[in-house]
Order: sequence, then structure tokens, then C-alpha cells
Amino acid sequence: MAEQDLTERAAAHEVGAFLARRREQIAQRWADAALFRTVFTVSRDEAVDACKTVVDALAEVASSGRLEDLSAPGFTAVREQLGQMVASRTRGGSTPAQISDEVAALREPVAELLRLEFAETSDTRAQECMLPLTLLLCTLRVVVMETALSAGEELIARQRQQLMEVATPVIKLWDGVVAVPLIGTLDSARSQIVMESLLEAIVDQRARYAILDITGVPTVDSLVAQHLMKTVAAARLMGAECVVSGIRPAIAQTIVHLGIDLSSIITRAGLADALAYALGQQGVVISSRPAGETKRR
Repeated sequence: MAEQDLTERAAAHEVGAFLARRREQIAQRWADAALFRTVFTVSRDEAVDACKTVVDALAEVASSGRLEDLSAPGFTAVREQLGQMVASRTRGGSTPAQISDEVAALREPVAELLRLEFAETSDTRAQECMLPLTLLLCTLRVVVMETALSAGEELIARQRQQLMEVATPVIKLWDGVVAVPLIGTLDSARSQIVMESLLEAIVDQRARYAILDITGVPTVDSLVAQHLMKTVAAARLMGAECVVSGIRPAIAQTIVHLGIDLSSIITRAGLADALAYALGQQGVVISSRPAGETKRR
């Protein structure tokens, strides 16, 4: 067993030496692979330099004998170099499976050079070195997949944040009056965005009245009510009076059934009623045109 370990370590060390010797040739071949070519489209030399960084890192890992250790120091450089590439590929629409296949395609150019290395000496030695090389590139594949999944999660988080911001606009209805029409489920993350956007609008617009319209909110439970009350309290601290509109009969019954106390919050049936209240509080008089009256020219 000990002899086998020594043989495997020797083979791994030899693979490290091979990668160091063939660094330039491997980098030139990898630069034409899809993983590198599709990212570094401006300059091929840039792709070659990136490939050399990865080859150097793999040579370091192989020489240390830690072929299957994801925490091996050499893989740190791989994560830094490939992390940017994988993030770029992810933003371009590539799936983790596609990126994994592109990493797998890096093996054959290196294996071909390894076979040429031992072509005139020993086929047995080539086979012994092929195993650690395969293990090393499989570990590289796992490292890249981890990076791809992490990049994908970050992208999804950013897109979700942007979507919530777009889905929670603050609208100026009148001088001193802003409104936030809420549509969909109101969870903790979105409530925080609603609060931040509303407070910024209150400051920017110097608004005295803020309307939270929940017509598009399907259900109101104790958690949603708590978020609304916190938003109303924050708006008051900024000097604005908050009005909640769009409370439908079903939602009103649910609020009563849950025993939620909204007595401290001004409520109106619809957005128009809330706007009329805000305008009335500012002394703005709204009059209806009598039926049949025509506009004079």
C-alpha cells in the first residue's frame, strides 16, 4: 500500500513537471477552446496568458500531490482566473452544464501532449501519468462548477433585486403626494425595498402625503400588516402622513379575523379616495364638471 502511494505521488509529481514543461504548448491549444475563446474575443494573447495562469496553478497542485483536494492552494489562482470567465459566460446565457462540458474539453489537448511526451520511451509510464492528470482535470471541473453555481446565484440575486425595484415604483401624483402601487406578495425583502424607495421619494419630492396602494396584493396576513405598519411609522418619522388604500372586502374581513389593529393607520377604499383625502388635507378643492356642460373654445 505504501509502495502504491509512493508510485501515485511520483506520477502526480511527474504530471506537475510535465505541465510546467509544456506550459506554452498547452496554453496555445487551450486558447482556441470554447471556454477561453468565447470570453477573450479582443486578443488571443489575452486568452493565452489566462491559460498559462491556469496551467501554472494545476502544475502546483499536481506537484503537491493533492489532486482531489478542492482546498489545495493552487486552486485559489484557478478560482480567481476562471471565476471572471465563468461569470462572463453565465451572463452570456451559458448554463452550468455547458460550462462543465467546456472544461471537460480541456483534457484531450493535454492528454495528447502527454502521450507524445512518452511516445518514444514508455507507454506504461504514459498510462501511469494519465490517471493523475485525469483526476486533476476532474477536480478542476468541480472547482469550475462551484464557481459557476456561485456566479449563477449572484446573478439571480442581482436580477431579483432589480426586478423588485422595478416592480415597486414610487409615483408622484401631485405636488407633495407620492404613491406606491404594490402588486404581488409582500415579503420581508420586498418590504425593505418599498420602505427605502418610499423614504427616498419623500425626501426628493418633499412629500407630505404617501399612499400605499395594496389593491394588487392578493392576501394580507399578520406579517404583511406588520410590514405596512413599519413603513407607515418610517414615513411619519420623515414628516409624511401615510395612507393605505385598496383594502378590499375580503382583505378587510381577514384583518378583522386575525385581530390586526390598523386603527392608527389612515385607510381608504381605493387610490382615488386616498388621493382625494391627501389633496383635501392640503386645501385643494376638486369639483366635478356638470353633466352636459361643453368646453368653451
